[in-house]
Amino acid sequence: MATDPARLDRRTAVALLVAAVYFMENLDATVITTALPAMAGDFGEAAAHLSVGISAYLVALTVFIPISGWAADRFGARRVFSLAIAVFTLASLACAAAQGLWSFTLARTLQGIGGAMMVPVGRMLVLRGTPKEGIVRAVAILTWPGLVAFMLGPPVGGWISTHWGWRWIFWLNLPLGGLALLASARLLPPSASTALGFDRRGFVLTGSALALLMGGIEMASRADLPAWGWAVALLAGLGLLGLSVGHLRRAPEPLFGLAPLRIATFRACAVGGSLFRMAISAAPFLLPLMFQLGFGWSAVEAGAMLLWLFAGNLAIKPATTALLRRFGFRRVMLVNGLLVALGFAACAGLEPDTPRLWTALLVFISGMNRSMQFTATSTLAYADVPQDQMRHATTLFSVLAQMNTGMGIALGALALSVTELLRDTPAGQPGVGDFHGAFLAMAGLALLALVDCWRLPADAGQRLLRR
Repeated sequence: MATDPARLDRRTAVALLVAAVYFMENLDATVITTALPAMAGDFGEAAAHLSVGISAYLVALTVFIPISGWAADRFGARRVFSLAIAVFTLASLACAAAQGLWSFTLARTLQGIGGAMMVPVGRMLVLRGTPKEGIVRAVAILTWPGLVAFMLGPPVGGWISTHWGWRWIFWLNLPLGGLALLASARLLPPSASTALGFDRRGFVLTGSALALLMGGIEMASRADLPAWGWAVALLAGLGLLGLSVGHLRRAPEPLFGLAPLRIATFRACAVGGSLFRMAISAAPFLLPLMFQLGFGWSAVEAGAMLLWLFAGNLAIKPATTALLRRFGFRRVMLVNGLLVALGFAACAGLEPDTPRLWTALLVFISGMNRSMQFTATSTLAYADVPQDQMRHATTLFSVLAQMNTGMGIALGALALSVTELLRDTPAGQPGVGDFHGAFLAMAGLALLALVDCWRLPADAGQRLLRR
């Protein structure tokens, strides 16, 4: 059956719009990493403690993503998408005006609520109307601008925090958000609303469980907080997570269905892929801190070096589909996953006197491996998902992906705190050896993820790679 060119052009335009807001969200998430020491100085906090501001943003994303699919159906995707952009943009002003760590954390939480509705609703709009053979192309369109944001964020953040002040980082979202609002009004047609019941119990149980789990890991990374606090949070989170799973399985109209987890390819990418995403998400947090606190580099120097990580992300993109067609998803994910782990182990060997050319090469190759694994798992996840389960699959995968990002940063901070404790390093003053321990911990996490890759069938995802 021939494809209508007008319909194809509109589908591409909508995909580009969603990619643009993904760019804005990722730029906001990464531009802050090299500014953490400057922000910590203004707030009177240890730089590692500012991970709570990053994690709060990601916790809010994770908690509110589950209602994104319901809200889009209930109130109309265009209305929800546009409102989310407005909330995200206005919350950026509150971040810029923050005078302390906790006011900044509250503003980031509000920003996360906007982001929770923004990208998942957009991704759902794109994938719902995309045939299986078009998913690889659609995912590529959605992820490329986000990777550009990852590449630009650290050096832009380092330059802005050094020359203009870190508050300008959040003011950047004003023009970006305004343009996205105009584009959504022009490209997205009015969408009908559907009278759907809201699973309040599922939302409360799921949101509380995710918030407690991520908050508990974040608290465990703080030496200035009592151990009983994070232990109680983690135990309560695990208990509520069990109740959430039971409720979502039994509810006639659940917040999101768990049926996609019965699909082998989706389950492998959602569960095993979570370990990879957690390890991968720790790198943009740990590397700039090691370069600045451990090596004594400036924010601009650290940002420039981190540029190589995201340059590697982009460099491998043109070859990704060809490699997947040549070797298949399973083999690529196994070999590349091992390289991800080895990259973390190699970062544990970096020293202040390591030649910068070697450091840049290592960071660049790690970025290539990071991008390949991210693209493979994000694409394979939807290989066997039927269209009537796509809403549940995109919501569930988005929840896990955001939770993985937040937990990855929190686990990176936790690993750093543990190595400080084992090495008797003064709290909040990590040395090079402490960062080495944190990178080795992330290497171990990446190795664990290979188990699910190994269990995949040899022909997994082949229908996605048809020309």
